[in-house]
Amino acid sequence: MPTTFLISLEMITSESHFIEKEGYNLHLRRFFTPDAKASIFLLHGSIEDGRIFYSKSGKGLAPFLAQNGYDVFVADLRGKGKSTPNISPESDFGQKEAIMEDMPAFMDYINQKTGKKPEYMMAHSWGGVIILSYLARFKHENLKAQAFFGSKRDVKVQNIYRWFNIDLLWNKMGTYLVHKHGYLPATKYNIGSDNEAKHFYLQVNNWVYSDEWIDSFDGFNYAEALQKQKIAPTLHLTGAKDTHSGHPKDVKRLMVEIGNQEDHHFQVIGKKYGHKHNYNHINLLTHPDAPIDHFQEVLQWLKKHY
Repeated sequence: MPTTFLISLEMITSESHFIEKEGYNLHLRRFFTPDAKASIFLLHGSIEDGRIFYSKSGKGLAPFLAQNGYDVFVADLRGKGKSTPNISPESDFGQKEAIMEDMPAFMDYINQKTGKKPEYMMAHSWGGVIILSYLARFKHENLKAQAFFGSKRDVKVQNIYRWFNIDLLWNKMGTYLVHKHGYLPATKYNIGSDNEAKHFYLQVNNWVYSDEWIDSFDGFNYAEALQKQKIAPTLHLTGAKDTHSGHPKDVKRLMVEIGNQEDHHFQVIGKKYGHKHNYNHINLLTHPDAPIDHFQEVLQWLKKHY
């Protein structure tokens, strides 16, 4: 059932949509007002789901964008959030399926509902890699602009936070848990807000440590493909306190890897740059002050590329 809530005197409708596929269902959460126009697709990162963009009380990036006149679709990748069945040892899928099957399914569904594919895309963390990988393989002619929050493809920064959180917890402990349980039970061990399928985790981990952005299944070179095409203007944001998951150095290197193309912009969100707080990897999206702080910059980026 759709729900309607009031935000700053704007009535926003929130609906769950399910895309039925053979053996599984994909979930999209839609936020919109009666006068919504351009559509935006939002994609979460690894060990999380679409709830990074919205809360039960109607807060977050998705309701904010809907309040400002956009038709917002928030995805749950296969097995995540309200997409079913939930991730388990039987989950036999990974990044290849997310890129080659789930992303096209989301795009086709939005096209059916609105008459065109999303005109804008946004992502948190690894969601940016999935979106870029999709764009490397498929045409998306009407894409006007993108915004990525803490998105990196590999982790090269060297500091104590990286050694503990990436090398020890994510890599060593994560690999052990995946082989023990048949999937990554991130919620059980309080290392994420959603679990991760075995193949998806192993493929993410491979790219995080690899110098090359190449698909292990068919050898497709994503960086090379992206550098040969004109990517829609992209705003790369990351928090000043993001010490390892989306460190500014790693986020900026993703820009270079896709070709450092014209009209792409990099911005650290922190007090040094005129913002209210030094944000980290998660509260870059969830902080109560985000709508009156850097979300305003995101809104201006969209308006600039209308």
